[in-house]
Amino acid sequence: MGSSTISLFLILSFIAATASAQNLQQDFLDAHNRERELVDVKPMTWSTTVADYASNYAQSRSSDCREVYSLGPYGENVAAVSSLDSAENAVGTWVREKPFYDYESNSCMEGQVCWHYTQVVWRESTELGCALQQCDNGLVFAICCYNPRGNITAQLPY
Repeated sequence: MGSSTISLFLILSFIAATASAQNLQQDFLDAHNRERELVDVKPMTWSTTVADYASNYAQSRSSDCREVYSLGPYGENVAAVSSLDSAENAVGTWVREKPFYDYESNSCMEGQVCWHYTQVVWRESTELGCALQQCDNGLVFAICCYNPRGNITAQLPY
C-alpha cells in the first residue's frame, strides 16, 4: 500500500469512528429524551465535558465490568450490557424500573429499585454524557452521567 492509500484509509477510519461516536451520542440522547417527554420534562443536551468524565471512568472498569459508581461530581447510572453498540440496551435497563416508582410517595415499591429511572427523568438534570467500554470478560460497561445530579432527597424527579 502506498503512503497516499494509507493516509486515505486513516482519514476514512477517523471519519467512520467520528460518525459512529456521534450516532452513539444521539442514541443515548434519544433514549433518555423519549422517557423525559413522557413525563413532560425538557430534553437534555450532550456535554463533552460530562462525556469525557464518563469515558475515563468506563475505561477504568474495563478489567472487571463491575457495576460500581465512581462517586464523582455527576449523577450516574451504570450497567453491564452485552453489546458495544447498544445505547438503547443500557438506557432500557434503567427505564425498566419505571413501574416500580410511585410518584405520590416519591419512593420505590417495597423490595424494588427505581432510582436509575428517576435519574433518567430528573427535571433538573440538563446535560448528559455517556460511554461504553468493552470489558475483559466480554461484557460492556455502560455509564451515563447527569449534570446536575438528580435523586435529591425529598425532591420529586418531575
